[in-house]
Amino acid sequence: MDRYKGELLSANTRRFLAQPKRMLIGGEWQDAAGGGTLDVVDPASTQVFARVPAGEAADIDRAVAAARKAFEQGEWPKMRPVDRERLLLRLADLVEANAQELAEIEALDNGKPVTMARAVDLALMVDFLRYMAGWATKIEGATMDVSVPLVRDREFFGFTRREPVGVVGAIIPWNFPLLMAAWKAGPALASGCTMVLKPAEETPLSALRFAELVLEAGYPAGVFNVVTGHGHTAGAALASHTGIEKVAFTGSTEIGKLVGKAALDNMTRVSLELGGKSPVIVLDDADPAVAAAGAAQAIFFNQGQVCCAGSRLYVHKSRFERVVEGLSEIAAGMKLGAGIDPATQIGPLVSAAQQQRVLGYIRSGFDQGARALAGGAAGEGEGYFVKPTVLVDTRDDMKVVREEIFGPVVVAMPYDDLDEVARRANDTPYGLGASIWSNDLSRVHRLVPKIKAGTVWVNCHNILDASMPFGGYKQSGIGREMGRAVLDLYTESKSVIMAL
Repeated sequence: MDRYKGELLSANTRRFLAQPKRMLIGGEWQDAAGGGTLDVVDPASTQVFARVPAGEAADIDRAVAAARKAFEQGEWPKMRPVDRERLLLRLADLVEANAQELAEIEALDNGKPVTMARAVDLALMVDFLRYMAGWATKIEGATMDVSVPLVRDREFFGFTRREPVGVVGAIIPWNFPLLMAAWKAGPALASGCTMVLKPAEETPLSALRFAELVLEAGYPAGVFNVVTGHGHTAGAALASHTGIEKVAFTGSTEIGKLVGKAALDNMTRVSLELGGKSPVIVLDDADPAVAAAGAAQAIFFNQGQVCCAGSRLYVHKSRFERVVEGLSEIAAGMKLGAGIDPATQIGPLVSAAQQQRVLGYIRSGFDQGARALAGGAAGEGEGYFVKPTVLVDTRDDMKVVREEIFGPVVVAMPYDDLDEVARRANDTPYGLGASIWSNDLSRVHRLVPKIKAGTVWVNCHNILDASMPFGGYKQSGIGREMGRAVLDLYTESKSVIMAL
């Protein structure tokens, strides 16, 4: 624990780390019913620096019951939309006021650079909560001039209303713990739902600190609950629970399919934001230096642990050598280090298992004939580091090209024409994101409709805005996060026909 008492951590963060960690259920901080705990590991040092309750099915039952009571009774269902708006705005203000502490917790827990967590994760989180607060007063139905052709001697009036879906079970991943919590909590709380949040077992701490801020903001007991624990116990119990109306999941496609099947057994509403293998397409008019810098940001941001990371780089053959050379120079020059060090550019991967998974993919690429122009190995010393890696001499049938690696590894391949690159970009079970690098807007506009992905960036990558829906085609998920579209996932539409 000595390393966490140094100058790199604020007094608030050290105070939070020193406190016992408990789950939030029904407005009370509680241990797991079974008394078990989970170790929280710093991925930069491999040291255990905290413990949280190991919640199981019994704890999920308690949390769902608390959320049900809050949804149906007491202050929350009586609140007007403007009250929900003000609460969310207050919560956003509290997150902003505590942004440095939250960023430090995220850096310790996840390994990501603290500067990035503050500038990206926390900034996007605050912006999204404020954006969703505005929607609380703008959820609306419509009136219809109905015909009712079977009853001609009566007049009828028809209208629809949007109502909160009910109790939401939210299961979030370890790559952006706070931001993903906000992506679920924002629309749920704006629309009048209550929720049970299950953070990833690798990164539970920031969810517990966020829960403290939810209480401080003034939310009634039981509206927001957090149960920490393993995915195969607490997560599975939440996904299959008969007492919830909606499951919101972000994570791998493999686990997302299990969550979706469990929800379907109960006909529970479900949204899934899943994996990707996003292409970065560089046209022949692109500036090689700009494209190389863009490709580096697309894949090395957050250590490549991004669902829409630009992990497949397609460069026109006339630009291929210069772009790949520039990208490799950037990769080789990036500083690896602990997330809490402000000078760090690439932090560790989240766990030993994730490090070994990524290194296994790199080895499989080598076995199939790929060559590393940069990286290709673990970082030196302690910690779960993988060097930023650029692989060439890859083919479309290779495992490293077809499967999601979820690490700082990009495969670079040349192409000849737009039809070819569109076909190869779409030759994947995923369809979350893609980027096109060109100043020829005529060709860009022709290429965009051909790319089967939920988001297509032009001359940028990994750029998000609260007003823009985010989600995937194919096996990258069901439904959309953010924007007006997300409210459809947290509300039910009720039709009312009234005889006059």
